[in-house]
Amino acid sequence: MTGIFNTMMGFLTYKPNDKRDFELLEGKYEGVERTNIPEAADIKTDSQAYEDIKTKEDTKKHQKSTKTPLSIDEWNKQKNEESTSFVQTEEGKVSFDLNSNMEFIKQEFGIPYNTDIMIRQFKAAQKFSAFIVYIDGMVDKNYISNFLIRPLMDSHNFHGYLENDTNSDILDYIEQNVISAHEIASANDWKTINYNILSGNTALFVENSQKCLVMSTRGYEKRSVGKPITENVVMGSQEAFTENLRTNLSLVRKIIKNKNLITEMIKVGNTNQAHVGIMYLNGIVNQEVVKEVKRRINDIDAAFVMGDGMVEQFIEENPFMILPQGLTTERPDRVASFITEGKVAIISEGVPFALVVPITFFHMLQTSEDSMLRWQYGTFLRFIRIFGLLVATFLPAMYVALTLFHQEMVPTELLASIAKSKEEVPFPTVAEILLLEISFELIREGGIRIPGVIGQTLGIIGALILGQAAVAAGLVSPILIIIVAVTGLGSFAIPNYSFGIGLRIIRFLFIFFASILGFYGISLGLFLLSCILCSMKSFGVPYFSPVAPKSRSNPDLIIRHPIRKQNERPDYLNVPNRKKAR
Repeated sequence: MTGIFNTMMGFLTYKPNDKRDFELLEGKYEGVERTNIPEAADIKTDSQAYEDIKTKEDTKKHQKSTKTPLSIDEWNKQKNEESTSFVQTEEGKVSFDLNSNMEFIKQEFGIPYNTDIMIRQFKAAQKFSAFIVYIDGMVDKNYISNFLIRPLMDSHNFHGYLENDTNSDILDYIEQNVISAHEIASANDWKTINYNILSGNTALFVENSQKCLVMSTRGYEKRSVGKPITENVVMGSQEAFTENLRTNLSLVRKIIKNKNLITEMIKVGNTNQAHVGIMYLNGIVNQEVVKEVKRRINDIDAAFVMGDGMVEQFIEENPFMILPQGLTTERPDRVASFITEGKVAIISEGVPFALVVPITFFHMLQTSEDSMLRWQYGTFLRFIRIFGLLVATFLPAMYVALTLFHQEMVPTELLASIAKSKEEVPFPTVAEILLLEISFELIREGGIRIPGVIGQTLGIIGALILGQAAVAAGLVSPILIIIVAVTGLGSFAIPNYSFGIGLRIIRFLFIFFASILGFYGISLGLFLLSCILCSMKSFGVPYFSPVAPKSRSNPDLIIRHPIRKQNERPDYLNVPNRKKAR
């Protein structure tokens, strides 16, 4: 009995893991609410921290035991150093003492643990102690060597300063006479300096100066401008955004050569501090929309924000709506077109997409190619897309409703053919269509994720196994293969990716409604969907504008009028300048 009790206690009692494998245990910060990110210098193991504390305590004891009297000059010097250090830590300003600045940099960036931070010491004009700080891999090293360090070490460039024996700050002289960087600014607060260093700039510190110079030396790798991947067109621009924010902004500015095109930068993400550019055309955009966009972005309180997709989720009106409330595009020409219409573009660094707000339902069915084609061709293509939308959303539900509830609406010959094809299928129609739809979704998702070299294998699996083999095995009927294939083609005709995913989800809801009530269920689902869409808003603009509510708009909704007649901006934007051309 005692042995059984001890065995049970052994199972219930915690024993430390004596194996040498890695185990993530609770550390000293477990359960402690930290409002700030731990400093890089604090990133040490517990044993290292213990050793540091022990060393400091030993040092203090040693200092107490060996403290010697100071002279008046030494005491004043020590007090001045303490005063300088107090100002530096309390107010976050650069110190006069160059060594203090260097020590502060090392402490801030965790040197020597952090090996990416480079500190280059030298003598400016062969006389003044100085150093520069930058991050390896994010700067142009040739530029730093040839246009920063070399002119700074050349004493001939300082003749004016040395001969005049002026008492002015040496950094002012360097900024105006020595360094030829295209973008340079002085800074004296550590927050600004640290952010510039982390952004790929270089900071220059010189002795006896209570500030530093921050120079633009960015030189990290970036992708060149390529063709659009998700928004291919036959006619029109073949340029797409890249992951570099400055490149994306310049692509838009290259199209809109207007002095009123405003670009405002906002930092988001408490940890990664990513830049978000807001572009709009002053004098045309409704400033209330701009204020609302800036307010929502400034209200983002998250550790990591990357790209327009995450920004959209933070700033959208209702996160529980299925359809997107902002339009994502990778085409600069499309962004430029929306900006000239009075909308606001949000471009984030790190992703080759831009977000446009406010938008409506009808924008999701338009492409930039529509404007490049004659109005008859553009209108025809839009009808094709609308037909694709209807097929992708309702065709499987219609098939379920017809075969289960409304057989009298199907021609006799077709009904006989359907019944004959289902003779050997053991599943009900709903299970059969769900099986094939989910299989099709798996193929589509797998086709995006797998490497391109084995893409043919996926095609073979989809065509042979899920097509012929499934029919031969009696798992699905042949006519259902046609239904799902046409549905897939219809979903491919929808130009917006997020909108297409939303409709794929809605399609399953309609299948469910059709399976329980037939056409009445589809009508009920359509009624609910219409109510939801009519209640949606994108930055204050009704999602179904200008149809519901009815308002004046550019005659470019579904039927494209000739381009010379498209001279008005949408009324729902309430822009101060409604006329496009005068």
